[in-house]
Order: sequence, then C-alpha cells, then structure tokens
Amino acid sequence: MKFPLMRNNIAREDLDALIEHLKQDDPILTNGPNVRAFEQEWNDWLGTKYSVLVNSGASANLLTLAILKLRHPEGGEVIVPPLTWVSDVASVLQNGFTPVFVDIDPSTLALEPSKIANALTKRTRAVFITHVQGFDGLTDELLRHLAQANVPLIEDVCESHGATHNGRKLGTFGWISNFSYYYAHHMTTIEGGMICTNDPEAYQAARMLRSHGMVRESNDGPTKDAYVRDHPDLNPDFIFAHAAYNVRNTEIGGILGRRQLRRLDDNVERRTANFLHFLSRINPEKFRTDFKIEGSSNYAFNLVLRDPDMDFAERLMSALRSAGIEFRRGSAGGGNQLRQPYLKSVIPHEHHKRFPETDHIHFFGFYIGNFPDLSIKEVDQICDVINSVN
Repeated sequence: MKFPLMRNNIAREDLDALIEHLKQDDPILTNGPNVRAFEQEWNDWLGTKYSVLVNSGASANLLTLAILKLRHPEGGEVIVPPLTWVSDVASVLQNGFTPVFVDIDPSTLALEPSKIANALTKRTRAVFITHVQGFDGLTDELLRHLAQANVPLIEDVCESHGATHNGRKLGTFGWISNFSYYYAHHMTTIEGGMICTNDPEAYQAARMLRSHGMVRESNDGPTKDAYVRDHPDLNPDFIFAHAAYNVRNTEIGGILGRRQLRRLDDNVERRTANFLHFLSRINPEKFRTDFKIEGSSNYAFNLVLRDPDMDFAERLMSALRSAGIEFRRGSAGGGNQLRQPYLKSVIPHEHHKRFPETDHIHFFGFYIGNFPDLSIKEVDQICDVINSVN
C-alpha cells in the first residue's frame, strides 16, 4: 500500500524506550508510575483536573456511561449521532439507556445543534457528541442551551486530539470527555483511551470502575474510609463498590503515551497543514470543501461527494485502490450506525431513512490517511488521483 491510513506512528526512539524498560530486572509492567505520570501530563496538556487511562477509547465510552448510570439508575435517554463509532451507541445500550438519534451537520459531521434542542425531553440524561475526525462539533449556542437545560455534555474526542473551540481544547467543555490512543489516531499507546473530567466524584468512580469496582483504587481518603467504616465485615483490600470491569492499561501504554504526547502539538500542526492543502486541491465541483475548519486537527482527509452518484463513487474507489491509496467508506464507524445489525431490535424498521445527512456520508463519504510524515508532494499525488476521476 503506497498511501496507508497510518505510517510510522511509533518512532524508533519510542521502541528503544520500551526496550530499555523491559531490560530492567523485574520491571513494573502493570498499571504503575508511568501510567500515573501520563495521566497527570495529559491533564496539564488538555486543561482538565482529572484523567484515567484505560485500555481503549471504547472502554472510556463504556465507563463514562457507567458513571452516568450511577447518577441515573432509573435510566433515561442519551442523545447520540448515527455517525459515530459503534462503542458510543453500544455503551448507551449496555448501561440501560435509550439512544435518541439526531442527524449531523454536514460541515462538521457532528450532531446538528438545532436538532439537539428539539430532541431534548425530561428524560434526557446527557448529550453524547462525537467530534468526528478532528472537526469541532460545538457551537456557543449549543453550550448555552445545554447549560440552561441542565443537561450534561459528554464529548467523544477519540479522533480529534488538539482540536479547539474558540481557542480552547475539545474535551474540556463536557462533564466527561473520552480520548482514544489507537494506533491510527493522533498519538498512540498501541491500544488505549482516556477518561477526562473536572468532577471529583466522576473521577473516583472512573478509578474504581476501571479496576473491578475496588474501593482501594480510589485515591480519595474520605471515600475509602467511608466504605471501610460501613463494611466492617470485609477485608479493606477487597471491597467492591460497583459491579465493574478490568480495563486497566499497562506501563507500556504509559511510557508510549508520555513520549508521544511530547510530539502531539507538532503532529497536529502538520496534519492540519496537510488537510488544508488537500481541501485546496480537490475539485470543489465534485467534492465538498465547505467544512468548518476553524480549530480542526484532522487525522484523516475527508472526501465527500457533493452529489449522490453511486457510479461515480464506484469509479473513485477503483481509482484509489489502483493507486495504492487506502481509504474507508462511510467515514467514522463505517457510516450510518442505524443500518447496523446490532440496532435492528432496538429501532423501528427503516428508521435510518430519517437521517439523510448521515446516509449521504454512509454511501458517498470517505476518508484517506493523513499522518505527520506525509509530505505535501504526496498530498498532491493523492489529489491528482482523486481529481482524475470523471
């Protein structure tokens, strides 16, 4: 593959650092000091008070909705987009909430703000927005409306590290935010994710939920003391506050995360420059170029047909394959989640047809790899292939 989705996301010096760690006598390998250091360094970079490293972005989604469930054991509704990764919707279902779907804004690929306002009810427990592939999905009006309605915002920033809204990093606006460090994302711990918040209760819950629900995982003295005092018949080392999970990361992830974080801002800058050049080169009569690019940190080149032309889409895919350009159709998560088998028993038949903007991306939206060592010359080569399709 001449142009893969990702290339060289783990540097030689990253691998050397891991080797040096492993060469120690009896090295710490499980969740340890490098994990804790990475969490604090991530806080400092992002601008939140608390972060909890887990083994994937999907686990970050799962635990976030589990924390919401602790607040609302009675259940309720969570507003989600149909254009997202499966784990966003799955985490809503797995925690006993009802997903309420809202179509997207084609300029951001995120939830359409005006449609969110119309979907809010007395049973709405949260709005779970996905900042798709580096775009800022927020508006000032949406933030004001949610604050007035007292509905918490959850941000999925798994594809959008370093993106900003009004100069402030995405992931700092919501009650809780989630990040992913999968290999193809802006930075990587191979597999990994982060839960971020300024809420101390949510933070303590995340620490316990990450590790079997064990109270000893809390780092808040009063919280631990209360559980020990209320359960004198239990060994204090093995008090399980929640029916939870084991989604811890490892020291390998902590070491990689700390090293990769040092390069993240520079990588975001290069990716953004690549994307802006890409948009300037593709044919605006054939492809959408009117995305909201302010504050973006795109990890992929978004390629969306202006018109719903299936024959043209097939010719485009054939040209990309012939040129060795790896791509994904349907953008985030493969397109419209409402068309997926796992939702067939949850939503009405043909419910997906009520979301035309998402369905357009499902069939006529693509993304192509954009990574820091991709040169402008290579971007031009990719654009030449795209523009040659008639």
